[in-house]
Amino acid sequence: MKNTKVTIAGVEFKNPVMTASGTFGSGMEYGEFVDLNKLGAVVTKGVASVPWPGNPTPRVTEVYGGMLNAIGLQNPGIDVFIERDLKFLQQFDTRVIVNVCGKTTEDYIDVVEKLGDTNVDMLEINVSCPNVKEGAIAFGQKADALYNITSEIKKHAKQPIIMKLSPNVTDITEMARAAESAGADALSLINTLTGMKIDIYRRNFALANKTGGMSGPAIKPVAVRMVYQVANAVKIPIIGMGGIANAEDALEFMMAGATGVAVGAMNFINPYATVETVEGIEKFMEQHKIENITDIIGCVK
Repeated sequence: MKNTKVTIAGVEFKNPVMTASGTFGSGMEYGEFVDLNKLGAVVTKGVASVPWPGNPTPRVTEVYGGMLNAIGLQNPGIDVFIERDLKFLQQFDTRVIVNVCGKTTEDYIDVVEKLGDTNVDMLEINVSCPNVKEGAIAFGQKADALYNITSEIKKHAKQPIIMKLSPNVTDITEMARAAESAGADALSLINTLTGMKIDIYRRNFALANKTGGMSGPAIKPVAVRMVYQVANAVKIPIIGMGGIANAEDALEFMMAGATGVAVGAMNFINPYATVETVEGIEKFMEQHKIENITDIIGCVK
């Protein structure tokens, strides 16, 4: 049997495949299609200190090679999440990574502290949330803001923290280095690219929010490039994502330097995408006589 185990910040995963936050809920909706025990981890939808209603509709639209979403991180709040979602996930033999969002540093800390006493394995910090105090510039778009929030969260977190980087920046490596120097245990990238679609027949924006986050196969080359750049700029592990549809895509990210990979938009098209990716990686290792998945991480220099 080939060894598909990977370790990220001291946490061992049975395989590198996980779900991308916001595309899988907490697994409840997908449970009838996917055996969650087969996944390396379930990464939950973003959760805040209080319930968020999200943006007005319409908030999802299809585009060439992907989709735009402006859901606005609708979520039930941390208390309901712990009581309902975490309870559901605890019945499976898979790692649980909770995505945390907030509008101020205090919001994030509140959630992180409440999760400190749960058996969640890692926390993924969504720094693409607009920082209310910074005039709605995302925490992840300024290196000093990213440094500050990372170091503050690190003081309060009991679990290892993964900082989820926004691609909507001039230099992704500057952001990665800021997070690393502030004590981040791992990085995940990329989050969605900002996009827009106009409905020419209604002469209006396709999304009520005007802009949305673009995900899907069309963004994969950008994501692979950014993962490669970051892998060569920092020493902490990376979870790569952005347009992964199958094992070939996942392996591309790993060869670029990612230790873990997350399947996102493809879950909406093919609910079996995550498990098929796990099986495809095993098959590839068999065919190419790769004993240990770690042998291919960052093999392309």
